[in-house]
Amino acid sequence: MTGTGAGPGGGAGTGTGPGRGPGPGAGTVRLRPPANTLDARAIGWWRTQWALLTVAPVAVLAVLGAFIDPARTWLLAGAAVLAVLGLLCTLLIPLWWFRVHRWEVTDAAVYVRTGFFRQVWRIAPMSRIQTVDTVRGPLEQLFRLSTVIVTTASAAGAVEIRGLDHELAAELAERLTVITQATPGDAT
Repeated sequence: MTGTGAGPGGGAGTGTGPGRGPGPGAGTVRLRPPANTLDARAIGWWRTQWALLTVAPVAVLAVLGAFIDPARTWLLAGAAVLAVLGLLCTLLIPLWWFRVHRWEVTDAAVYVRTGFFRQVWRIAPMSRIQTVDTVRGPLEQLFRLSTVIVTTASAAGAVEIRGLDHELAAELAERLTVITQATPGDAT
């Protein structure tokens, strides 16, 4: 590690990269946003999750409204409000998430940035990586996506890159394994 510098969101950067030549503060590296976006199919994956989360309570309220005559108006009104809100969330939030989720892997670290109002930057130095896993849930399999989970000795938990093409995720896991094996450190 050549040094650290405070970056946007209060995080610290590690490693070296393009445009970081010698000069004043050459030992300090400024954190930059990770370069890679997720696979565009992640939008459909997130929309499907939102739709499933919306359909269940709307269906329950609609069925109850059909059978409970005294509360029918309130139950069906609640179902309608939830359906409209769920539809808006299904359409808009995945687009927003896609715009703000970024990731990158360098020879020095794994970088992940999520969030808009509350940005979260996660950086896992290669010397701290303990395991690299790929996970594909049923919906991810349907959309041919995977999640790469990088486990470190951090109390904050694993660094997760969700919404990657399943082939890219396998290549990334293999690359991370090779890099971490070649990186000195005890990963604790």
